[in-house]
Amino acid sequence: MANSTFNGPVRSENNFKIVSKTASTGLVSDRTVQSGMKDSRRYYLDEWFNQLPAINSYLEASETKDWGSLGDGNELTEDVTVTGAAMTGDFAVATMSVDVVDLTITASVTAANTVTVVLGNFTGGDINLGSGTLYVKVFKAGSTAVGKNVNFEVLGTNMTTALATRSATIAAVNLATAGADQDQAIACPHLDSGQTAWTGVKWGSENQTEWEALVRTSAAIDNQKVWAGLKLTNDQLPQTDADQAYFYFATDGTNGQAIDDFTPWYFIYSVGGADYLTNTGITVAASTNYHFRIAIDSDRKVSIFVNGVQYSVTQTAATTFDGSTEVSGTTQATIATSYSATNANTQKSVALTDNKDFIPYIGIEAGDGNAASIDVSYSNISRLLFE
Repeated sequence: MANSTFNGPVRSENNFKIVSKTASTGLVSDRTVQSGMKDSRRYYLDEWFNQLPAINSYLEASETKDWGSLGDGNELTEDVTVTGAAMTGDFAVATMSVDVVDLTITASVTAANTVTVVLGNFTGGDINLGSGTLYVKVFKAGSTAVGKNVNFEVLGTNMTTALATRSATIAAVNLATAGADQDQAIACPHLDSGQTAWTGVKWGSENQTEWEALVRTSAAIDNQKVWAGLKLTNDQLPQTDADQAYFYFATDGTNGQAIDDFTPWYFIYSVGGADYLTNTGITVAASTNYHFRIAIDSDRKVSIFVNGVQYSVTQTAATTFDGSTEVSGTTQATIATSYSATNANTQKSVALTDNKDFIPYIGIEAGDGNAASIDVSYSNISRLLFE
């Protein structure tokens, strides 16, 4: 079609999309990000990783504390448990919910998971602060305090800020594992309450939530697990979350896996502990872009898309993922025989559990003692403004 010029507004009742057509096969793919122009009835968040994600910027803890009377020239100490605090470069600050007058208050990490707060009196007289809340904040070494992503963090076994880098050849963030078996590199929204709308807003199964991301496999795709989508926890194991909807690839059956074909992308969803496993029929290739999209409709049913093409989702529950029983994924060929050809590749999931608030995760886990990596270009999400 030739270029067209319009004099006035262009109107479409069903939005606009960017599509491409493969000349050799005639396959038409939807290349649109977030289903076309933004809908005024929906709430959108886009993350293009203008800043690199890093290990979570801080840890927090608080407790009620009454220091009692503190004489001039004296100090009092209080140990506060702050899970995750370490003596390898972390630093701490403390404050009280009441005016400390002219007293000094300092804090430092003195042991794993422990911050010692010191209250000193050098005022020339006795002071009694009364009861209040003692707040402690620990900033992790190399954290997101300056110049890092305010929406996304990285986490996982032995993950560090230094392992999230800017790719030299791809418009993406490279997430690499540290180099030991079962090390992980996971990107997700900051999990601290109130830090970002990515977690401050609920992405519920009842909110017609839609998520998408573009990930690229590395040149070596042996000995690794990759997952991307909507989960309750960051764990890659299918059996961990009773409710979920995500894409999954595993190269072997170690570390609790329970599938019997280790070449394709799977789509896994769970409804109240019942697990559904779809083999998309897409053989995972090295150094390849995969644009994943998950769309939950008003009936809480899921549609899935890979590189702009919709794939059907099984409605038959698999054997529960218990880490020991092999589960055969329902293939696209099997799904295609279960409904009319006029609905090819459009079968949705069964209804998800109502009112489950998901978190988008993208992660990779090494399956041996070598580092594994994956590139992430963007992650986008939207939902209805109102339920």
